[in-house]
Amino acid sequence: MMCRIQEFRYKDVVCVADGTRLGYVGDVELDTENAQLTSIVIHGKYRWLIFGREEDLVIPWEKIQVIGEDTILVNVAPPQEKKKKSLWLGK
Repeated sequence: MMCRIQEFRYKDVVCVADGTRLGYVGDVELDTENAQLTSIVIHGKYRWLIFGREEDLVIPWEKIQVIGEDTILVNVAPPQEKKKKSLWLGK
């Protein structure tokens, strides 16, 4: 299957370990000396309006298992959810 880099932006990235949807490919990293794609980058989610984002998730090419028509399956550890503090009763 042939795929252009631009088409990666429309593919869902899913973790095979637990089926977590990680997001869409936001960027790629290339090794220009060897002309090889080295990793895909999923941009972090926006925190609140314009107050920054979470860290980007960089997935090495070796961790990609399948590139399908609509989905990219990757073998990475699922991201850990940060526990939010409750505003109710200071918990």
